[in-house]
Amino acid sequence: MPLRLFAACLATLLFASMPAWAADDPVPSKCMAIAQTLPEVTYASFTPAQDFVDGDVIITYAGHSTYVVETPGGVRIATDYSGIYGSDPLPRIVTMNKAHRTHYTDLPDRGIEYVLRGWNPDGGPARHALVVDDVYVRNVPTDIRRLNEMERDGNSIFIFEVAGLCIGHLGHLHHRLEDAHYGAIGRLDVVMVPIDGGMTLSIDAMTEITTRLYSSMILPMHRHSTAIGEFTGMMGDGFAVEFRNSRSLKVSLRSLPARPTIVILDGV
Repeated sequence: MPLRLFAACLATLLFASMPAWAADDPVPSKCMAIAQTLPEVTYASFTPAQDFVDGDVIITYAGHSTYVVETPGGVRIATDYSGIYGSDPLPRIVTMNKAHRTHYTDLPDRGIEYVLRGWNPDGGPARHALVVDDVYVRNVPTDIRRLNEMERDGNSIFIFEVAGLCIGHLGHLHHRLEDAHYGAIGRLDVVMVPIDGGMTLSIDAMTEITTRLYSSMILPMHRHSTAIGEFTGMMGDGFAVEFRNSRSLKVSLRSLPARPTIVILDGV
């Protein structure tokens, strides 16, 4: 307990040094992290456990990089939405990245209430901090490769804070993360990781990022022809591996695995 209190005090001191777009969020993040120069992160939560909303979050692999997240309050979210996957029933929130046409659409259905692009069409970083019923959605901008050059703030990692869980989608990530990224991301209980091995990042780079995030549950995506064993093997013995014969799973703060687990849903 004293160590946890110390971490909370240290996080309070560090909060002032967070990027302005993170510090100015209208809702304080429950997933705030203290990013260190070493490949470990100490996490602190400012919300007592009794304040967490109870209930299961349902996560479904729809296809490619699209996972559908359904909150206990009934909010449906589709990630890296192109309109091909995750559109039936129609989600209330969609996130997009513009690396390829399979990760966004210029013509989202008008019935979608919130279309969150991982880039800013007007230039500069995208800025999302949105509360819809029982979910808080925010983003951490990252860069993107364009014709062998890097476009600053061209894409985003999206984070969904719901039912006490911190759920992250790494999107079409094109570079290793820096300490500032890890600090802005914070704790991720569940992380969705592209493992194509080249179109985003190498398996080596992606395992480095996944290991540092050290989430309780890792959900691979964007696999293409990469053998699952190539990713799970590089993650090492510290991570359990579990194959499911369903495209969906239920997860809550209380049901998170005690050991970090790579969960491969049907279709991945």
